[in-house]
Amino acid sequence: MAEAVFHPPRRKRRVFESYESPFPVDVGGKDFRICQAEIINNNVIVRNPEDIEQLYNKGYFGKGILSRSRPEYSISDPSLVTKWQGGNINMPIITSRKYQYRVQWAKSILREQGFDERSVAKILENYTKPLELPLLEENRAEKNSNSCNRTGPSTENTELPNQSSTNTGNVAARSPENQKEGHKKACLEGDPAFDPVAVSRSKEQEEGDLKEVAEVSCQKHGFLVHCGCKESTEQRSCETVKSRECAPEYVLVQEEEGSLCPEDDSAHAQENVVKKEKLVCRRNPFRIFEYLQLSLEEAFFLVYALGCLSIYYGEEPLTILKLWEVFNEVKPNFKTTYMAYHYFRSKGWVPKVGLKYGTDLLLYRKGPPFYHASYSVLAELVDDNFEGSLRRPLSWKSLSGLNRTTVNASKELMLCYLIRPSDMTEKEMSTPECMRRIKVQELIVSRWVSSRERSEQDEL
Repeated sequence: MAEAVFHPPRRKRRVFESYESPFPVDVGGKDFRICQAEIINNNVIVRNPEDIEQLYNKGYFGKGILSRSRPEYSISDPSLVTKWQGGNINMPIITSRKYQYRVQWAKSILREQGFDERSVAKILENYTKPLELPLLEENRAEKNSNSCNRTGPSTENTELPNQSSTNTGNVAARSPENQKEGHKKACLEGDPAFDPVAVSRSKEQEEGDLKEVAEVSCQKHGFLVHCGCKESTEQRSCETVKSRECAPEYVLVQEEEGSLCPEDDSAHAQENVVKKEKLVCRRNPFRIFEYLQLSLEEAFFLVYALGCLSIYYGEEPLTILKLWEVFNEVKPNFKTTYMAYHYFRSKGWVPKVGLKYGTDLLLYRKGPPFYHASYSVLAELVDDNFEGSLRRPLSWKSLSGLNRTTVNASKELMLCYLIRPSDMTEKEMSTPECMRRIKVQELIVSRWVSSRERSEQDEL
């Protein structure tokens, strides 16, 4: 058997971040943090933005469900952010067309839950009314430009239509300064005077077709409509605050309105209509939350090896033995893939799912942002004689094809054999402590080229 030639990992040309830590744990133990995750539809999901940042930045665990790898999805349009960057705005900016898509999605959800067209129209009309934006009002005096000039954000562009509240008596009693502060606070806390959803109604109307308006917003699933999920008040309020950055409730919509330049005469009025663009603050009727999705191997490694993750099913945290049992039911070959994952993680590699290349794992040095994957790994559990029921029996043809696919992607194919002692019982395999007796044998597959071999021999 020829000796393997180890090639150094290929570093990526453009690296836009710095390396923090291989694991989301503190060596000194001062800032040790236990993150929380939950099992939903046989997937391990992390919701808390702080936990997401902790797990991904330190070890590159998981991936964003709406992003390619790093959870950095944003509904904001980059071109609009660049256009309005002088307005000191810290809210997402989207086009009017994109906002209408979200209104249509909210309509379809409402219809699926049995609302009639009248109720759907009234709910969305109240929910998507324009809101005041105190931040833009404060900057209004600082920006003065011609209304017919479209080269940059003008005073009219940043002006928002005034929103009359449903409780004018209370608002009129306030001073202008307190009214501005109270308005901003009320918009975020859901005051009936400023929140178009919390419209005062009689008891008979609440018991009628619009009774469900009080619970139109489901913070857990990101829809306008209450989806029927049951969760405690503390958990809901906590998730609302933590998920606000990932799925903002308020957005700025760029809308157009027609206006005339004051120096134009009436004869050419229609020809000189200028479309002014402005930002209107509205509530997002269809919020999409981005979570961090962990593979079963990553989740169990964080719980078992590092002890920095607690996984909940419902309201109860699962023990290590229970997780080992549940993950084996969800994924029959979980024992094999996790042993390989645990082994390579302990060696300093960053294993990721290798489904894209038809393998079990992809091995990265430091992490995907810094290096390309070096190896595609196939894991097999065998006995002392390298025999057993293989998960993926490979013929010479399939092995050659898999190797060619791996080589074309500038990677190497590695066969990882997990050697199980012959006297190990199934009872021992029912706990993760069985890994103490498992041995690992690595085998790198390379294509033998006869012409290349002859030329090397001639040189010798």
